Amino acid sequence: MTDRYIAGVPCWIDLTPPDVDAAMSFYGGLFGWEFEERTPPGAPGRYAYARIDGETVGAIGSDQAESSAWNSYIWVDDADAAIERVQAAGGTVITQPADLGRDGGVGRVAMVSDPQGARLGLWQPRENRGAERVNAHGSVNFNDLLTPDVVGAEAFYGAVFGWESIPVGDGRMWALPAYGDFLEERTPGNRERQAEYGAPARFEEAVASLSAIPQDAADASARWKVTFAVDDADEVVARAVELGAEVIEAPVDLPWVRAAVIRDPQGAVFTASQFTGAP
Repeated sequence: MTDRYIAGVPCWIDLTPPDVDAAMSFYGGLFGWEFEERTPPGAPGRYAYARIDGETVGAIGSDQAESSAWNSYIWVDDADAAIERVQAAGGTVITQPADLGRDGGVGRVAMVSDPQGARLGLWQPRENRGAERVNAHGSVNFNDLLTPDVVGAEAFYGAVFGWESIPVGDGRMWALPAYGDFLEERTPGNRERQAEYGAPARFEEAVASLSAIPQDAADASARWKVTFAVDDADEVVARAVELGAEVIEAPVDLPWVRAAVIRDPQGAVFTASQFTGAP
């Protein structure tokens, strides 16, 4: 089977909350995730794949952090070479590349931050070829960069991954030209179908979203966030509240989607997005 991803495309997410069991209970109750523990009994940490109908959507694991946030990982062909590009472009290495699994068979991973401080993972795939389910209820729909320095971000991500910032409606997205070609080869006629549906120019190349944070915002820190696709944004918000979450932004109708922003009981923020069709 052809991979879903190529180098430069977000391919995996995970969450490292203070209380792994509580996080599993929340997201299992919210999205119907089932979990497969990947670490052996007695290991110093825990890591569990989250699945829907047997397909991976991401993972939840343990960390020493006092608060949690969703981590996004970008597919790279060579994690060590990517680290060199990160450093050359002014980024910071948080953890050096390390092999995971027996004999490194799962993959090779590193954590970095961009010059503005947004934390990001690099994933060199082996056994784990990235999330198997995306753009469906309870799975990743988009990875989102919020930054107070769009120009600086454009320079960094362009140098590291070859991304280009393009206008889409009233916002901006990250485009990777090779991804549009990859999707066209994987699904012939993709560009034509998107054009017929009214998708913006180059939307088939989009790999992530980009939003500017005002310098005087209450939280002007650069950060990556995750958007989950949902069948009904209002129902998901109501269920999240029942499970102890906080609604930061109530569901609102936007072009193409109805979306809400939620903070889970341990502080991780995410967006729930319901596709509603062309405006």
